[in-house]
Amino acid sequence: MQDELTLLARARALDGDALSQVHDQYYRSIYRYINFRVSDHKLAEDLTSEVFTRLLSALREKSAPQNTLRGWLFGVASRVVSDHYRQQARAQEVELTDMIADDRSSLDERVGQKMRVEELRSALQELTEEQQRVLALRYGFGMRVREVAQTIGKSEGAVKQLQLRAIAALAHRLAPGEGAL
Repeated sequence: MQDELTLLARARALDGDALSQVHDQYYRSIYRYINFRVSDHKLAEDLTSEVFTRLLSALREKSAPQNTLRGWLFGVASRVVSDHYRQQARAQEVELTDMIADDRSSLDERVGQKMRVEELRSALQELTEEQQRVLALRYGFGMRVREVAQTIGKSEGAVKQLQLRAIAALAHRLAPGEGAL
């Protein structure tokens, strides 16, 4: 924790080495969190870059976090994902896949895989916002239950319940005989 506070203080002073270290230390976990939420690698890269752009802006405007860098970055990442979905709902864009055909897999396998991914994405969207957030933090961001609880301001028991209910809902939704896989 002290290392994070020291790094944060250096970043608030716009120390180039500190900014580079923040990026190196948190990029991968922020990317995993966002990718878990959006299931699109290119979009996750763009949104992750937006998180770090907002951090830099906050540092320049002297409105950067004072106590926790990791929690602040998660909060911004969560808002960036929410903003993306709000904009997407307004725009109603047609998704174009940029997947390159793999000669080693058959068309049936590629179509089946794409359908499974789409079904999982759809099932995740049916979860509550809190359930999505807990799963994203646990599996996308790689946080422990205690860290998730601290980040979202809930007890460890509440986080475990949210996770359990989310996984049960996904299992039910994706179970054979439920019109799913």
